[in-house]
Amino acid sequence: MVRSAAIGIRVEPAVKDALEQAAKNDGRSVASYLERLIIAHLKELNHKK
Repeated sequence: MVRSAAIGIRVEPAVKDALEQAAKNDGRSVASYLERLIIAHLKELNHKK
């Protein structure tokens, strides 16, 4: 899949550290990890409708 859009967010340093560790533990980059979380959440929302 070609990435064509960028999203920038600001988080507290502790959140960033935890995110980086979670992504590392999952064998993913932070961007890939966030994308996976967002997609899973969006799918969950669609199932609730």
